[in-house]
Amino acid sequence: MKAIVSRSYGAPESLHIEDVAKPVPGDNDVLVLNRASVVTAAMCEARAGSPLTRMYFGLRKPKWPILGTNFSGEIEAVGSSIVGFQVGDRVSGVNVTNFGAYAEYGVVPQDGVVAAKPSNLSDEEAVAVFDGSITALPFLRDGARLRSGQSILINGASGAVGSAAIQLAKHYGATVTAVWSTANVELVTSLGADHVIDYTTRDFTDNRDTYDVIFDAVAKSSFIRSRRALKRDGLYLTTVPTLAVLLQMLWTSKVGRKKAAIVFTGLAKPAQMVKNLVFIAELAEAGKLVPVIGSTHPMRNAADAHRHVETGHKVGSAVITIPAEQ
Repeated sequence: MKAIVSRSYGAPESLHIEDVAKPVPGDNDVLVLNRASVVTAAMCEARAGSPLTRMYFGLRKPKWPILGTNFSGEIEAVGSSIVGFQVGDRVSGVNVTNFGAYAEYGVVPQDGVVAAKPSNLSDEEAVAVFDGSITALPFLRDGARLRSGQSILINGASGAVGSAAIQLAKHYGATVTAVWSTANVELVTSLGADHVIDYTTRDFTDNRDTYDVIFDAVAKSSFIRSRRALKRDGLYLTTVPTLAVLLQMLWTSKVGRKKAAIVFTGLAKPAQMVKNLVFIAELAEAGKLVPVIGSTHPMRNAADAHRHVETGHKVGSAVITIPAEQ
């Protein structure tokens, strides 16, 4: 099978297509014929190999040369002990431990993070709808406990996480203020944003004592800067676990009314992640959560996709289409 491989850390050009062995499912596995994946900032960091990421991905070279977390396709084979899946099922899922979704085939264990694909979405749309929402959902539902009548500001609102967060926040009944550039005003309002702030002309932190929750989906602000815009018992959430925010999280848990927090979505147990996938799929099938695809790239252009994501101006998801062997 063909796979996008990076056997050494480096620039996007380190990615290339190789013919690699097709995986063989065990008794407790399903073999998925994969059609699509996404490029995320985390995958770009894993490919580049910054000092911090090497602590997990491998000090000298990548432990997992085939990157990619999100996948969507069709089950081609099932192990003898598999329950609940059969050949021909259309499925989507996420592998946040050893990746492998930049390949034509993938093996997923029975207790892995895989669920039925939303019936109304293509594989490209499915990986996009799960891309940001699998992160945004735990932040808003579990971290913020967002509820009807509250106000939330979403910084980085037209990215994959931000665009999903707008729709999820509206699902929970919140009033949404989206922060992004003027070029994306139409997009964020179409997703349900009640108010839009153009970060190139206005500083959202000037809106003092305004928001119950500030969700920094791109980690471009900080708790120190944002706290003046929070209401008395407001909560600041960020997606990047820097030392500063970890210390602020500890400090504000004991002192003051305004809090800083982070949700470690990648550490969730697979069973909980599956429940999240099912919930997101139900919203997607009901038309309450739509995928936002900013760009689509064939496998041979994976390096271009990584370069695009690294600009920091990605809209929605950057999707990689994966052709199957004929």
